[in-house]
Formats: sequence, structure tokens, C-alpha cells
Amino acid sequence: MKCTTIIDNAHTQTVRDLDFNPNRQYYMATCGDDCATRFWDTRKCTEPLLSFTNHSHWVWRVRYNLRDQLLLSGGSDSKVVLLNVPSLASETLDSCGEEDEEEETSPKEKMREGVLEEYDKHEDSVYSVAWSNVDPWLFASLSNDGRLVLNKVSKEIKFNIIL
Repeated sequence: MKCTTIIDNAHTQTVRDLDFNPNRQYYMATCGDDCATRFWDTRKCTEPLLSFTNHSHWVWRVRYNLRDQLLLSGGSDSKVVLLNVPSLASETLDSCGEEDEEEETSPKEKMREGVLEEYDKHEDSVYSVAWSNVDPWLFASLSNDGRLVLNKVSKEIKFNIIL
């Protein structure tokens, strides 16, 4: 079988995980020991589309929400990070699908790209994160401390996205 694409030096250290965008077939996210989460277009892999360094130690897991604007990462710094990447989403959640001048003057706060929240309920490395398949605002994380932690995206963020 022939390999179609190789991303040399996707991270400066070991790549730990990847997840494909559930709604955009050519987009994927990776994470690694360089504390970074990177986003790629598999059609042109010369450099990442975005890169965030939100963890202070290795990032072990990255997972897209079915609403691909939101993404979770978990790492050996005991944190779970909720990222917002509207520039790479199939449909930005904080838009109503209409592009008119009224959107620019709306009093609603624009969701920033990058970290929305950090969750620190673990005392040891977070080695797995997962979104619920039935509730897009619910997620879980597992840690070497033996804890399974369930969290919900805060009401403030949720309402800013859907209203």
C-alpha cells in the first residue's frame, strides 16, 4: 500500500494523538510532548493551520466535538483544556448562517479563538478525554489518579454560542 502523505516534524517531540474533524474531511488535530495542539489540512501539510501551546507538559489526547468548533485536550499537567477554533469549523456556532451587517453591530460577545476554559479536577496526568454522543456540552476525562470526571461546558460559553 502506498503512503499518500507524510508530515515530517509535525511536532518538535513525540506526537501522542490525533483526531479527524467529524465535519470537514481534510482537517485533523494532533497533540504531543511539545505541549502543543496543532491543526492540519491533510491536502497541504507543509505547516499547521493553527498551533496552540495550552499545556505546561505533554498533551496526550485531543478530541473534536461533533460541533467541530470545540475541541478538548488532556495532558500530563493534569489539565483538560477546552479550545474554540471557529476559523476551522464547518459552520461557526456563534453565527446564524446569515452574513449581514447586523452581525457586526450585535451586542453579543464574539467567541475568541483559543482557550475557552481549563478544567483542573485531576491530581495526576489526564490520559483520555471524550465528548458525549448525545449531549454536545458534556464530556468526560480519565486520569492516572483513578478519577473519571464528568464536566459540562459552562452556561456562559454555551449561551454565547447558541444565542
